[in-house]
Amino acid sequence: MINLHFFTFGPFQENTYILWDETKECIIMDPGNSTSSENKKLSDFITQNQLIPKRLILTHAHIDHINGNKYVFDTYSLLPEVHKDDVTFIEKHLDTANMYGIPAEQSPMPKAFIKEGDLISFGNSVLKTLHTPGHSPGSISFYNSEDGFIIGGDVLFYGSIGRSDLPMGDHDTLIKSIKEKLMPLGDHMKVYSGHGMATTIGFERLNNPFLV
Repeated sequence: MINLHFFTFGPFQENTYILWDETKECIIMDPGNSTSSENKKLSDFITQNQLIPKRLILTHAHIDHINGNKYVFDTYSLLPEVHKDDVTFIEKHLDTANMYGIPAEQSPMPKAFIKEGDLISFGNSVLKTLHTPGHSPGSISFYNSEDGFIIGGDVLFYGSIGRSDLPMGDHDTLIKSIKEKLMPLGDHMKVYSGHGMATTIGFERLNNPFLV
C-alpha cells in the first residue's frame, strides 16, 4: 500500500508530496520548498520516518513546483524527472524567480524524461503516467488504481481547474485532458492537486462548473 504525505510550501501555497510503501523507499514529487525552515520540514519528515528517497518526480515545471529541486539534489543526489515539453521552464527558472521577486536557486536539469504510459516505480509500488497538458504543455498526472488516487499537479482542483493563461497554456487542451484522461479513471479516485484540498473524480463530475 502506498502512503502519502504532503506539505504546503511557499508564497504560492504549493503542495509537495512524499509517497512511500512498506519498503521505506520513497519518491519526492513537486518540491516547492525554498526556505531553510521548509527544507528542514521536508528532510525531517524523511529522516523521522526512515525513508529512502529514490526519485524526484515533477508533474510540471512551473516555478512553484521546482523551487526545491536544488535542495533535493544537494541533499539526496536526485535529479528531476519531467516531461520533455516542460524543460523550458527549468531553463528559465531564475528568470521567472526574478520576475516574481522571490528567491531561488537554479534547478538542476532533468536526468530523464517521463512520457505517457511510463511506470514510476519505487519499492513494491508503481504509479502509471498520463500526459495531461493544458496548464503547461508537459503536465503529467500519476495514478494508482489499486490505492485509488491521482496526483494531478495543477490540472484539476476542488471545484476548479488549473490556469491556462500562463505561457504555453491552453484552455481547450486542459479541458480535453481532464475529460479524456482523468474522468475515465472512475468516480472513486481521489485527486491530490498541486494547490488546495483533495477532491474526487465523482465530486468534480457533478459539481465542477468548468466541466459541464
